[in-house]
Amino acid sequence: MSRIDYDLRLIRGIVFDVDGVLSPSTIPMAPDGMPMRMVNIKDGYALQLAVKCGLKMAIITGADSMAIDVRYRALGIRDIYLKASHKVPLLREWMHRNKFTRDEVAYVGDDIPDLEAMRLVGLKVCPADAATDIRMIADYISPVNGGHGVARDLLEQMLRAQGLWMADEKAFGW
Repeated sequence: MSRIDYDLRLIRGIVFDVDGVLSPSTIPMAPDGMPMRMVNIKDGYALQLAVKCGLKMAIITGADSMAIDVRYRALGIRDIYLKASHKVPLLREWMHRNKFTRDEVAYVGDDIPDLEAMRLVGLKVCPADAATDIRMIADYISPVNGGHGVARDLLEQMLRAQGLWMADEKAFGW
């Protein structure tokens, strides 16, 4: 049984922000001043399984990091938008290209740059430590903080609802 009050069987596409969602809000800085992000391995497992199960994924982030591109491409995500100063046009284009209705899309964000994009989708999700304005519009607030399994929490519930969690051999490998 899902903790999310939404028909998760409808979801065909999921969009994730990075900083504060797939990585913690507090990140170390490299000597050259560039942010270094941590990733959650359980998030990674769920992301790659969801891709293998046919769900479309996108990353839309204001960050400018080749490490983000490399990490999420390795998990099978092809639609990765870096340096996204305005997320709405990218989200609209991605939804149009994939022929998604708003009810078929979930967006996971944590801060003000995600607010308007979240309003365009059917299922708005955020981590427990998201900004107050984001928590106020979220349909589901994950019990975990950003970078600590938010994607796993959402995707496991979604894949279970769709009968795809541990459904066949692709669930037991990378």
